[in-house]
Amino acid sequence: MIVNWLQQTDFAYPWLLCLLVLLPVLAYLHYRKQTQKSAPLALSTTREIKKSGTWKTRLIHIPFWLRILALGALIIAMARPRNSFTETTTDGQGIDMVLCFDISGSMTERDFIPNRLEAAKRVAEDFVRTREGDRIGVVIFSNISFTLTPVTTDYNMVLQQISQINSGYLEEEGTAIGSGLATSIDRLRYSKAKSKVIILLTDGMDFGGKISPDIATAMAKTYGIKVYTIGIGSNKTVDDNDPLGQQGTRQLDFNPTLLKNIARQTGGQYFQAGDNKTLAKVYESIGKLEKSDVKITTYNRYEEKYLPFVLAALLFLLLELVLRLSVLRKFP
Repeated sequence: MIVNWLQQTDFAYPWLLCLLVLLPVLAYLHYRKQTQKSAPLALSTTREIKKSGTWKTRLIHIPFWLRILALGALIIAMARPRNSFTETTTDGQGIDMVLCFDISGSMTERDFIPNRLEAAKRVAEDFVRTREGDRIGVVIFSNISFTLTPVTTDYNMVLQQISQINSGYLEEEGTAIGSGLATSIDRLRYSKAKSKVIILLTDGMDFGGKISPDIATAMAKTYGIKVYTIGIGSNKTVDDNDPLGQQGTRQLDFNPTLLKNIARQTGGQYFQAGDNKTLAKVYESIGKLEKSDVKITTYNRYEEKYLPFVLAALLFLLLELVLRLSVLRKFP
């Protein structure tokens, strides 16, 4: 309990706590004085002497200890213990952006380590951690699209949602890039941010959907949304085993042409990520291109906690006074 209190409390004048060192010194001087008051008496034996202590003699030191406790409480009160609360305010306007992930079956290809989707998630998480003052949302798509997180400054929630993305999350197979873009645009179309950005991450293989990529691109232009497209993958030829167990080769799916057109028409840029390292550099480049002019001011608010110590000191002094005027009162 004391440890928790110390972790949650700081002091306005911590140097005053050094005065607590005086308390054991005062205790030492008190008992030394009491010892010196005792008259020395030489006895050959104490076997026949009964103990003469009474309940009053046992209470004689209590007023001193009450005064010591009162002094200790007053020292702590003067150091002004307090709980601190940090508040931040943002001056200026950041960027509203949506990370749009392709989670179709082709994103499980292993030309990235461990696969395309997992590599994209890891780098996206690092990118989110570098942002300050921006609002970030997350959209996923395969044959249909879904908003995992609306644009928010709650980066912990964004990171949590990204970590839980898996291929097959939407069950519907396919790759509807237009639908993914349209849902991302819908998250941003009413935004009043100075800059609105979609980062579209896919291998570029579009297999239909209710909204074509051309229509989604036109929607992005209408609402002033820039689309940065990241083509993740390659046309590498890899070893493959057919269902009968015979070894063969096949070419990986990758179509950068569509992604280049989307980026060019919306004022964004196209990046090709051929491996994990390149993918990390792509996000770094986007971070430099889309900088938000945001000033974050931190305020510290304090809740004073000295009053209980003042009341405790007064209580100890009152008890000392009661004892001295009652059971420990000295009569002439």
